[in-house]
Amino acid sequence: MSPNPFHEPLTPDNAAVLIVDHQVGLYTGIRDISLLELKHNIVGLAKAATALGLPLVVTTTAADSMWGPTIPELKAALPDGKQIIDRSTVNAWHDDRVKAAVAATGRRKLIITGISLEVCAAFPAIAALAEGYQPFVPVDASGTFSATKREAGIARMQQAGVILSDYATLMVEILADNDNPAAGEVYAALDMPFATLVGQVAEAFRK
Repeated sequence: MSPNPFHEPLTPDNAAVLIVDHQVGLYTGIRDISLLELKHNIVGLAKAATALGLPLVVTTTAADSMWGPTIPELKAALPDGKQIIDRSTVNAWHDDRVKAAVAATGRRKLIITGISLEVCAAFPAIAALAEGYQPFVPVDASGTFSATKREAGIARMQQAGVILSDYATLMVEILADNDNPAAGEVYAALDMPFATLVGQVAEAFRK
């Protein structure tokens, strides 16, 4: 029996992040999580992923018309000069530029977040799974327009075999070792009291 790829840990060398449609217009409809919490979480994910050296692929849909630009908090957290792919397809995976950008990372484990959860995160996660990738969706760094949509999206992804988690757990799994020189920056990016404490303890042991 071949090993289950989902039992292989996420690492800085096998994971990439796909951030789908965190746009100003879509954020106006979010109802399953507070906007402040959602912004905190997606910004923390982007900053921690960058600190860990993970490739980021970022997309929008109809940024110049229907849904507006990427939220400014996230845009400010992205690496300087980061290209954002604007597309028309509902499923980001159906845009050849998005698939090419993901393939170019050379990573097979994809952390996918989107607005909305049941479409912008779920659709590309399920499509990527069908093509041999291992998708992980941090549900607290995605949002949607009702509790029913959230529940339905989560159920569909679980039925398909997508791994669900929260953004901080995925980043800490990739960090792996609190003695990693990036630990302080990662925990600062996550911006949670317990994470800050762990980072301070790790820093103290290094001295």
